Amino acid sequence: MATRTSDSPSIRRAWLLGLGALAVAIAALALGRHLDHQHHDGTTLLLIAAMAIVLVISGATSVRHVSRAVAQHVVRRGTLSAAATVRLVINGFGIVLMLIGVFGVLGVSFEHLLIGAGVTGIIVGIAAQQSLANVFAALVLLFARPFVVGDRIRIRSGVLGVLDVTVIGAGLTYITVRTDEGILKVPNSVLLAAGIGQLPDAPPDPTGSA
Repeated sequence: MATRTSDSPSIRRAWLLGLGALAVAIAALALGRHLDHQHHDGTTLLLIAAMAIVLVISGATSVRHVSRAVAQHVVRRGTLSAAATVRLVINGFGIVLMLIGVFGVLGVSFEHLLIGAGVTGIIVGIAAQQSLANVFAALVLLFARPFVVGDRIRIRSGVLGVLDVTVIGAGLTYITVRTDEGILKVPNSVLLAAGIGQLPDAPPDPTGSA
C-alpha cells in the first residue's frame, strides 16, 4: 500500500503536466489556424511559425506526460510489459495527431492529409493485419484482465485445443506461458478468441504424496 500511495502524487503530477500542455497545444492550434486565414504578411508568417513551434513543444510534452501517467496506472494494475504496450500506443497516436495539427497550422490541407493517411493506412493495415490484430488484442486483454502474469489458466481454443498453462509474460504481440512440455508463445489474438478459465495456483501432485 505504501508503494501505491507514493506513486499517486507522481501520477497526478504527470496528468496535470500532460493536460496543461494539451491545453497550450490546443490554444496554439486554434490561434495558428486563425492566423492562417489572415493576410500573410511577414508578421503573420512569423506568428504562424511560432504557433507551429509551440504546438510541437507542447504537444510532445503532453504526449510524454499523459503516456507516463497512464503507464504508471497500468503498472499498478498489471505488468511492466503491459504498461510499455499502452505507452507505445499512446505515443504513436499522440505524435500522429500532433503532426496533423502542425500541418494544419502551416496551411497544409486537412483533406489532403486525411486522403493520404487513409491510403497509407489501408496499405499498412493489409501488410500488417496480423500484427495489428495482436496489438489491439493485447490492449483488450490488458483492460479486460482475464488473467495476469503468474496465474494458472486453462485455454480452450480451436487453434490450440485445451491447454493448462502458467502465464509467465505478457507482451505487445505474444503471451508467454509455461506448459508441461516447455515454454510456449501464444499470439494475443488467439487468446482473445479462446475460452480462458482460472486454475488452482499449484498443479496436483501426480504421486499423491503430501
